[in-house]
Amino acid sequence: MTVTLLESSRAKRLKAATVQAHDALDTRIMAAAPFASRERYLRFLAMQHGFHHDIAALYRNPALAGVVPDLAGRARLGAIEADFADLGAVPPPVAPPLFGLDVDLPTAFGWLYVAEGSNLGAAFLAKEARALGLSDQFGARHLAGHPDGRALHWRGFTAALDLLALDDAGEGRVIAGAVAAFGRVHGLVDRVFDA
Repeated sequence: MTVTLLESSRAKRLKAATVQAHDALDTRIMAAAPFASRERYLRFLAMQHGFHHDIAALYRNPALAGVVPDLAGRARLGAIEADFADLGAVPPPVAPPLFGLDVDLPTAFGWLYVAEGSNLGAAFLAKEARALGLSDQFGARHLAGHPDGRALHWRGFTAALDLLALDDAGEGRVIAGAVAAFGRVHGLVDRVFDA
């Protein structure tokens, strides 16, 4: 008889539930060679801009601010726009944001899980950006780690996620939000690199 142990935290369960979507997105991004040139990097920035524009309101959500440490300080849209300016470019036009201030907490956490997780993984991308002459002070500001360290910043987010009191439906909305966010980024990658 095989016994499957449940993951001990919501963050770990969410990671397990979204591993395929996450892996597919990582593979797609790296296949696009976003650090092969500055021109390709600008496409990568366009993808980042589209996603962070979509979720910008989540970082101003009062309910989320009450449970996620330094929520407003985690937003990266301004840094992405500064990266465009550093490179003498402007962000491409975007559709209206996907979210306003009225999104439900579990769905919002699913989307933020993807955004915050990408910041944790951005250490590798920042290294790739340095080969293009970019840094956390020029052109790759949005890839910079938190002054307290990426891991500590991530643990603050996952601790807030783990402390949420959710029923089964809420758990499902967290997962659905994260899967939708991975799908949204994947679609943006396809749009900007296949154009």
